[in-house]
Amino acid sequence: MTAAGRVLLTAAMATISACAARATGGGTPAGEPAYLYVANQNGASVSIVDVDDRTVVGRVDLETLGFGSNPKPHDTAVEPDGSHWYVTLIGANRVLKFDRENRLVGQTEMEVPGLIVAHPTEDLLVVGRSMTAVNPPSSVALIRASDMTLMEEVEVVFPRPHALAIGKGGRWVYTASLAENRVAAIDLETGDVNLVEVPVSAGPEADDSSGAHPANHAPHTLVEFALSPDGRTMVAGGEVSGELLVFDLTDPATPRVVETIDLGGSPWHPAYTPDGRFVYVPLHRADAVAVIDASAWEVVARIEGEGLAEPHGAATSPDGRWVFVSNNNTGGGYVARGDLPEAGTVVVIDAVTREIVEILEVGPNAAGIETVPAH
Repeated sequence: MTAAGRVLLTAAMATISACAARATGGGTPAGEPAYLYVANQNGASVSIVDVDDRTVVGRVDLETLGFGSNPKPHDTAVEPDGSHWYVTLIGANRVLKFDRENRLVGQTEMEVPGLIVAHPTEDLLVVGRSMTAVNPPSSVALIRASDMTLMEEVEVVFPRPHALAIGKGGRWVYTASLAENRVAAIDLETGDVNLVEVPVSAGPEADDSSGAHPANHAPHTLVEFALSPDGRTMVAGGEVSGELLVFDLTDPATPRVVETIDLGGSPWHPAYTPDGRFVYVPLHRADAVAVIDASAWEVVARIEGEGLAEPHGAATSPDGRWVFVSNNNTGGGYVARGDLPEAGTVVVIDAVTREIVEILEVGPNAAGIETVPAH
């Protein structure tokens, strides 16, 4: 990062830190339900799921709110206390803020926003770029959540930044390139950006004999990160390599790959269970979910069944009882039973038996999902 960029980022973080901090405890107030927010990318809507009842209880129509017929809602984020939630709109170049009653209370403009993460303690959102954009900016955005002011766009040098995570202490932001085997570690205190090379894949799905990547062959195409509850480890799914990469964060400035697990099937958005014992990994091209033992780094289960059709996002209930997996279903692998033939789904998995217990039909191309973090 240039000296000027570092000054801008440091000033932005100073402004954010001067504002009221978030509540540090995870979870909704006692007696209030936790909600899961599902971005329906081809449906101009967000579905709301009651996590405890495992039912669809609401829907936000983005076209009615004035964002057109194809705003492409892609990913969601939720405040730790559940008071507000956010959604990125690829097609409308917006990031929206809603309150718990699903009223639109703020928005900001941003070019092709993709994944979004809410900072656990600061008044901050971090937003990456869409993987469907033709030539997105090589930067991630820092947005002040309270008033939705775009504070800074942090250049990360490499193309197509997509995967996002915020480290346990809140100081470090991680993003990865879809086009190169590189991860950027952004220090929110100093403004420094440290680029880390990721070892190339030798897996069978990573054959790059075409020569399309002569200097950085066999790209993993890291889609999304998941951070362990203790903050010591981060995992990422490689769409092209078919591998789950395990990063050690002992030195937060230099994430280090310590394990690779060959899963195949294009690992997409992984999710840890709240106790940190297991990682659930949607396999986008295999219509399956792999369950990984996070101590032995071995596959302990593979879940298949009705409703799993191009699985995309994963989230766990705050108590760890249920695992929710969104499914694009753009190819019609699941035959909808309701009024919407092209419906996407949210599959509910029992974390004890690892069986599918519910299939919730939502809008077309169900993509990013999120709920409140565990206590």
